[in-house]
Amino acid sequence: MTDVALLLGPIVFQDYEVPSGINFGGRQRLALHRLPSGSRVIDALGRDDAQISFSGIFAGSDAILRARSLDELRVAGIPLPLTWDVLFYTVLISDFCADYRSSWWIPYRIVCTVIRDEASALLLAAASLATAALADVGIAASDASDAGVDLSPLQTALTAPGATTRGTAAFTGTQACLVDARSSIGAAVEASEATLTGAGVADVGSAQGGVAGLMAAADAAGQLSSLASADAYLGRTSSNLANAST
Repeated sequence: MTDVALLLGPIVFQDYEVPSGINFGGRQRLALHRLPSGSRVIDALGRDDAQISFSGIFAGSDAILRARSLDELRVAGIPLPLTWDVLFYTVLISDFCADYRSSWWIPYRIVCTVIRDEASALLLAAASLATAALADVGIAASDASDAGVDLSPLQTALTAPGATTRGTAAFTGTQACLVDARSSIGAAVEASEATLTGAGVADVGSAQGGVAGLMAAADAAGQLSSLASADAYLGRTSSNLANAST
């Protein structure tokens, strides 16, 4: 792990302080009901994160000061951020044990109790954004197809990994597809409005002409309604993506 940055509160671990490994994970709390027939009913009651522990050695002229700093954080009992690689937790230091060998060589072991998995919350938020965007675009695609507008490129773009993560190539591609989709809907709206306007001055000198004009007007009005609905859903998708995290 020497090439991975490890931070606990204000402490940035370095050199011998960096552990060779750190555990994470936990268990799912389960309620097991054994029925008379021999079958089982199992209820999942939620996550139960394991304690995170690691060890290393404070070395050098400031070893005792750094060890004391961690012990003071234990004594304070305050929530602290614990981060390494893509993992990010809010924790309390539940145990800190330092083995003083000399003022410049102090092996240590630390145990942290997880309060919250911050990275998991961020992933859930991203997943929720992707789910909402796909749902909205799905409805928009259905409405737009009634007016002959194909939104399948946008739907495909949204399924790409990273499509709702700002800064990725997939996100940029999704934004471009979204702009194209709204442009296509705008063009279709103009065409339907022109049809509706033209139907009002259609040749009504005959019954056949009158019926044709009414049919064209009704069809154009229906398309306008579908297009307006589709554009509203795409507008909400655009707003949601504008708030996407990196």
